[in-house]
Amino acid sequence: MKARSRGPNRRTTPVASTTSSATTAARRDRITALVRAIPKGFVRTYGDIDPSAPRMVGRVLAQYWANTDDHQESDIPWHRVVRADGSAPIGTRQLELLRREGVRMRGDRVDLSRARSGQTARSPRPS
Repeated sequence: MKARSRGPNRRTTPVASTTSSATTAARRDRITALVRAIPKGFVRTYGDIDPSAPRMVGRVLAQYWANTDDHQESDIPWHRVVRADGSAPIGTRQLELLRREGVRMRGDRVDLSRARSGQTARSPRPS
């Protein structure tokens, strides 16, 4: 908890953190639900999952990729989430999983124009 001063020479009183654990848990559940909804053969970016907190998406997914190996499947398809430029933050391990699913690539990057799933905040509206 943070402390707020009441002025000079006064004791501090605790102030609740701006992010409650219930809000964080709800956001984590939303992130995992969105990642689970990405179809096989497609990807989304961290910003597609949560435009206001793409780094939080990474923190949530880190618990899944860190606890699996190449021969063990995770209960969440963490490998289907890539950076905005199509690069894979986990590297060759992630790229191999994406290739096995048939994700369209351009070299060592995902071809986002062909492999991105769903509407995104940055997608142009149809004419």
